[in-house]
Amino acid sequence: MEEIEISSWATLDTLKKAADVVETIGDLHSDQEMSVFCVLDEDYLELGYSAVGPNYLRHYADEDEFAEAIEKRREGFDGSLLDDEDYDDLEDEDFDFDDESEDL
Repeated sequence: MEEIEISSWATLDTLKKAADVVETIGDLHSDQEMSVFCVLDEDYLELGYSAVGPNYLRHYADEDEFAEAIEKRREGFDGSLLDDEDYDDLEDEDFDFDDESEDL
């Protein structure tokens, strides 16, 4: 894998438009970062957008390295998010919303 820092989202957007997007992981609004995995000709790329740190372009040597990077990135984001099953484990008493508003 090779990586270079990219100073502009416009550069990443141009690459993204020219490539075939395979998967997008993360969200700039909620996660502050987003990875777009794409293929341009025979090049396997990750476009790294960040709202708080440097942006980057990663080039992977082959499809196997590319697939491994996607899996690692998924794991990184999955650990910080609640799954649907996590909501099922919550009891109603975990949410105690007393109506403290006064009638006007």
